[in-house]
Amino acid sequence: MAFPPAALQRAVAALLASALTLSACAHVPPQAPQAAGESAAQPPAPATPQQLVSKVAIPYEKFVLANGLTTIVHTDRKAPIVAVTIYYKVGSKHEPKGRTGFAHLYEHLFFGGSAHVPNFDIPLEAAGSTPTNGSTAFDRTNYVETVPTGALDLALFMESDRMGYLLPAVTQDKLNKQRGVVQNEKRQHDNQPYGLFDYALAEGLLPVGHPYRHSPIGSMADLDAASLADVRAWFTDHYGPNNAVLVLSGDIDAATARTKVEQWFGGIPRGPDVAPVTAGPVTLPAPVRRDLADRVEVLRLTRNWTVPGMNEADTTALQVGAFILGGLASSRLDNELVRGKQLAVAVTASVDAQVSTSFLQVTMDVKPGVARADAEAALDAEIARFLRDGPSEDEVRRAVVTTLSAQIGALEQVGGFSGKGATLAEGEAYAGDPGRFAKDLADIAALTPETIRAAMNRWMGRPALALGVVPGARTDSGDAMGGWGDEAVSPAYKPQRTAKAAPLPPPPPRSAPPVAPIGDPVFPAIEHATLSNGITVALARRTAVPKVLLSLDFDAGTAADALDTPGTQGFMLAMLEQGAAGRDATQLAEDQERLGASIEAGADTDTSSVRLSALTDNLGPSLDLMADIVRRPSFAASDFARIADQRRAALAQLGADPDALAARTLGAAIYGSHPYAQAEDGLGDAAALAAMTPETLRAAWARWLRPDLARITVVGDIGMDQLKPLLERAFGNWAVPAGAAPAKPLDTSPPAAARRVILIDRPGSPQSVILAGRVLPVAGRGPAQVPLALANDVLAGGFLSRLNLDLREQKGWSYGVYSSIPLTTGPRAFLVSAPVQADRTADAIRAVVTDIDALPAKQPVSAEEHQRVTEGAIRAMPGQFETNAAVLTAMQAIGRLGRPDDYYARLAQAYRATGSTDIDAAARTFITSKDMTFVIVGDAGLVGPQLKKLGWPITIQTVKAVQ
Repeated sequence: MAFPPAALQRAVAALLASALTLSACAHVPPQAPQAAGESAAQPPAPATPQQLVSKVAIPYEKFVLANGLTTIVHTDRKAPIVAVTIYYKVGSKHEPKGRTGFAHLYEHLFFGGSAHVPNFDIPLEAAGSTPTNGSTAFDRTNYVETVPTGALDLALFMESDRMGYLLPAVTQDKLNKQRGVVQNEKRQHDNQPYGLFDYALAEGLLPVGHPYRHSPIGSMADLDAASLADVRAWFTDHYGPNNAVLVLSGDIDAATARTKVEQWFGGIPRGPDVAPVTAGPVTLPAPVRRDLADRVEVLRLTRNWTVPGMNEADTTALQVGAFILGGLASSRLDNELVRGKQLAVAVTASVDAQVSTSFLQVTMDVKPGVARADAEAALDAEIARFLRDGPSEDEVRRAVVTTLSAQIGALEQVGGFSGKGATLAEGEAYAGDPGRFAKDLADIAALTPETIRAAMNRWMGRPALALGVVPGARTDSGDAMGGWGDEAVSPAYKPQRTAKAAPLPPPPPRSAPPVAPIGDPVFPAIEHATLSNGITVALARRTAVPKVLLSLDFDAGTAADALDTPGTQGFMLAMLEQGAAGRDATQLAEDQERLGASIEAGADTDTSSVRLSALTDNLGPSLDLMADIVRRPSFAASDFARIADQRRAALAQLGADPDALAARTLGAAIYGSHPYAQAEDGLGDAAALAAMTPETLRAAWARWLRPDLARITVVGDIGMDQLKPLLERAFGNWAVPAGAAPAKPLDTSPPAAARRVILIDRPGSPQSVILAGRVLPVAGRGPAQVPLALANDVLAGGFLSRLNLDLREQKGWSYGVYSSIPLTTGPRAFLVSAPVQADRTADAIRAVVTDIDALPAKQPVSAEEHQRVTEGAIRAMPGQFETNAAVLTAMQAIGRLGRPDDYYARLAQAYRATGSTDIDAAARTFITSKDMTFVIVGDAGLVGPQLKKLGWPITIQTVKAVQ
C-alpha cells in the first residue's frame, strides 16, 4: 500500500485473510443462468487496470512541527471515528549486538503506562478505542488505535505522554514481567509447525552482523540480559518526535488536527538524530542446502534469495512475478505441481519486502509418498521455465487486477495495521512520500511481461538457499536461535539486570482531557427481497468503496456431518472450485482473476457458505461465475483424487499443530454425540476420508446446497433495484428439489459434564496449550443473553480481562489468555484458551480455576469493569462496523438466529440496561470451573507430574489417537 512491495504485499494479504476453506462440487449438465425463453442483457466489460487505479485515492495534508514530528491528515467522514497511527522509524535492524529483541520488548513496555497515564489500555478501552495495538518489524515499530471522534484528544494526550514522558513509569518490575511475556510469545511462535524456519532462513541467507539477520523477537539470552538502564537508553536514543510519523485519518480535518497536535506534542523536545541503517541484498557465492528437522508430517521444500529493498525499481516486478509464479490461484506452480503432476499439496511464491533488503521465497509442500528428488526436480524445472519464458500478457493482467481489487477493498478502513493510516504512514516513513502508494499502483498497472521476466532473471538467476523442513524430531531449539548469530565463537552479552538506573527528573504536570459524549451507534439499514424460488435476500448498502461482498449461506456446516460421515461437508465444499459448468479449476481461477473477484467456499459449525467479493462494476459476470460454481459443479474423479490427497496430508499435519489438536479433542469431549462434536476444521478422520467417493460428495451437495436451505446476505455499493435482477439471473430459477430438506438434530443432549484433564503427549513442546470448556444450557437461537456475554468479557474476553491480566501481565506465564462463548445456533459452550510456558502448566490451570470461581463469589464485577464492557463497548461500535465484512458477519448472525434487523442498533440500550449485579448473576449461573474439561497439549514427561498434583482424573492420549 505504501510502496510497490507494500502495496502488493497488503493486497495479497487481504485476499488470504478473507479466505474460507476452499471448496468445489460434482458434474451436473450445464444450465443456462436465465430461465428458458428469458433474455439477459450483456454484462458490461470488466474494468481495466487503469480504471481500477483511478478508484484508489487517499487525499491528505502534511505538516511538520518544530520538534520534527511529521503529521499527515486524511479526512473520511463516513463514521464518527478517527484512527491514530504512529510509526517510529526504529526496528530490529537498529539493534546492536547483545541487544536483539529490544525494539519489540519496548513495544510491549509502551503499553505499560507513562508518567501521567498509569495504564494505557484502560482509558482507551473505556473511551471506545478499537483496536489498540502495536507491532515491531525490521524497519519500524508502530502503534494504532481507532477512537470515537470525541475521544481523539484523550488518544493524542496518551500517545504524546508515552512519546515524551514514558521513562518514569518504566520500572524493573514492569521490565521483568514484559520480558516474561515476550519470551512466552517467542515460545508460542516456536511451538508451531515449521516454527523455526524463519530463524534458519536468515542464518542461511545473510552474514553475521547484517541488520536483517537477527529476528525482531531476538534471542532468549539477550532478553534475559536486558537491564533497566539498557531499555532507558534505547528509548532516549530512538523515540524522539523527529523519528516519528503521526497519521490522523477519519472524522478530522487538517486545521483541527494541527491545533490538537501542536497542543499535545509541541512541547516534547527533539530527540537525537537516528543514523540510517542500510544493508542491501547479499548474493551467495554458491548454492546452499540445509535441512531442518521438525515435528511435521509434510516435507517442505523452499528456494530463497535476498532481493532489493521496497523502493528499488525491480521490486514491484519481482512481487508481481512471484504472485504469478506461486500466488495466484491459477499460478504456474499450482497448475504444474498441484493440479498437473500432483506432486505437491500446496505451493507459494512471494516477496517479503523491507526497506533495504527483501526476501523472495518459493515454497512447495510435497505430497506424502512423493520422492523428494522428483519433487525438487519438478520445482526447479518450473522455476527455470518461468525464468526462461516469463509471464504472458493475460497472466500479468490477472495478477494486476487481483491486486488492485484487493487494494480498493482495503480503502474502507481508516486505521489498523492495513488501512489508510498505515498506507500513508509507510509512504512517509519508508520513502518520504505519503502519496507513494498512488505511483506504486500505477507502476503495477503498467508492468509488462518482459519487465517482469527481466527482473526475475536478474535476481532469481543467482545462487539460492535451498532450505527444507523434513519430518522428524527437532534437533534445534528456538531458545538458541534468532540472535546475532556468533554466540558460539563470541562472548555473549553478560546479564546486567542488577545495574542501577540513574534517577530521572520529575516530569511536568499534565492531565488527561475529558471524553466527549457520543450518540447511540447507527447500524446500516437492511433491505429485504425474495427471489422467485424463495431464497431470501438481505442488503445493507454502503458506498465507501466500489465493491460488493455477498454470502450465500446454507443451513448445514460441519454439524451436518452428523447425518453423513465426518469431513463430508468440508470435502464437498473443497471441491466446488475444482470444476464447474465445463471449466476446470484453472479456468475458474483465471475467470475470477480477470474480474478482480474472489469466490470462496467453507463451513463453520452451523453454516456452509459460498462468499463472493467483487468490484461493483464487475458484479454481474462475477455472480454468473459464482452461480456456475454453486449450481453446476463437476466432481470429476481426477479432481476428487487430488483433493483427497491434500486432505489426507492436512489430517496428518494436524499432529504438528497443538492448537488444532486441542480444539478437536475438546469439542468431541464436551459435546459427545451432539452434532457439534464434529471437528470444526472439517477434515473428518482417516477412515471416513478413505470411504468417500465422488458420488458421496455429489449426494451431499444435492442434499445440503439447495434453495430452501439458503439465505443471501449482501453488503456494498449497490441498491436493491440493481442487485435483485442480477440475483434472479444467477439463482432465481434454481428449483427446490423434491422431498423435505434435511434437519440437523441440534436438540441432542450433550453428555453430563465433569471436571477432568485430557493430556495429549507432544514431546519436546516448549509450551503447553491449554483449552478448557463446558457446554452451557443456553442456545444461540434463544434469548440474546447479554449479561452472559458481558460476564465473559470481564473474565477473559479482551486484553484487560481478569485472566489475561493475571497470567500475562502479572505472572508473565503466557502471551495471552482469552475466553469465548461462540454464537452457535444450538447449545453454546464456554471456552478458555491459555498457551503457557511448560513448567507452569499446573500453576496456570490453578490460576484459571481461581479466577473463574472468584466471579462473582469473591470478586464481583467492579465499576471500572462494568463501564468498560458496557459504555466502552457502546462507544466502540462505530469502529467495529467500519468494514463491509464486519457488517456482513453481523447480518448473517441476525438471519441465522432470527433476530430483528435493528438488533445491533438496540444493543446499546441493552448494554445500558445491564447492571453489575446482572453480570454477576449470569456468571454465577453459567460460568463455573467445577465441571470443565481441560485439554492440555504438551510434553507429558514435563507436564504429567505437575497435573497429577491437581488430584483430578487424567487421561493421556497420543497425537496419533487424536488424528
